[in-house]
Amino acid sequence: MNIPNVLTASRLLAIPVLMALLLIRFPYHDQLAAGVFVLASLTDTLDGNLARLRGQVTELGKFLDPLADKLFILSVLIVLVQLGELPAWIVIVIFGRELLITVLRSLSASQGRVIAATPFGKTKTVSQVVAVLLLILQRPYPGLHLWASLAVGFAVAFTVLSGLDYLWRFRQVLLFKHLDPSGERPVAVPGGGAPGSESPVNPLARRIGERIGSGGMTVAVAESCTGGLLAAAITDQPGSSAYFQGGVVAYTNEVKKALLGVPEELLQKHGAASAEVARAMAEGVRRLLRADLAVSITGIAGPEADGSSKPVGLTHVWLAGDGPGEGRSFTFKGDRWENRRRSVDEALNLLLAHIPA
Repeated sequence: MNIPNVLTASRLLAIPVLMALLLIRFPYHDQLAAGVFVLASLTDTLDGNLARLRGQVTELGKFLDPLADKLFILSVLIVLVQLGELPAWIVIVIFGRELLITVLRSLSASQGRVIAATPFGKTKTVSQVVAVLLLILQRPYPGLHLWASLAVGFAVAFTVLSGLDYLWRFRQVLLFKHLDPSGERPVAVPGGGAPGSESPVNPLARRIGERIGSGGMTVAVAESCTGGLLAAAITDQPGSSAYFQGGVVAYTNEVKKALLGVPEELLQKHGAASAEVARAMAEGVRRLLRADLAVSITGIAGPEADGSSKPVGLTHVWLAGDGPGEGRSFTFKGDRWENRRRSVDEALNLLLAHIPA
């Protein structure tokens, strides 16, 4: 078991300790309970960041982390209800929200889709932690009662809002019921028609093919977060072999450096999800495949961030040609599939803008 998983497990082990400190009265037991609660809550941030930074994300960790989060908060809330510090309906609201989201996540996963976390969800978690901490501390310090009540109100509000936000984004899953045989993605090609439509070719890719025609112009692509979806959209157009040179899926920084010539210092300074790296990728694949035009995509498709302060959905596309090139940046708000689909569309739009009509 690696260090991030040990930290997650420690949160589970802290549950009976915290419950005992709240229920068994002795000098400063509430203060000790508050200290244990704060330390255990910090592991929730630390374990995920460590796992991503050290490349130690495991299936066990993916299972334990959300389980520990829910059990940790709910167990403390139940004890506080038992002690008369909190109305039972608040726990029912929080538990109901968590149960609903768990069911929706399972349905989403069964359709090969992952709904990305949003700031609402993170704010919900922080507000619940602050509310529980103040509820514990108001026992030895009655002057905190008003602040505790306000914090509980905010926590309930963000719990409901985050649940509604998740339901709104889940509607996209319901729109893509039919999956390909692998069960990994909707039948529709990124940016194309609805799943199950008769014409799977992306209309932007079709326009690119029609505009290039037999003029002799060549195109290449470099992709990171889209993992080949851009190349797939282009090559779904019949006759694309006349102008599409090829593509490079540079999913890791090592491939970006080795095949596309992206400088290490650029990755260190700006990160892989940056306009600077998108430009270097486009210029690198254009040089490698000797194409007239090259377009690149790099970003954070989700559901998790990359360990930096950059938001999920941040995407950069870049077009390299004979001139100075052009870049565009976006922050998409969909799930992983939707973010990647829109990234492909924007890259095709950028490419189309540089092909003479």
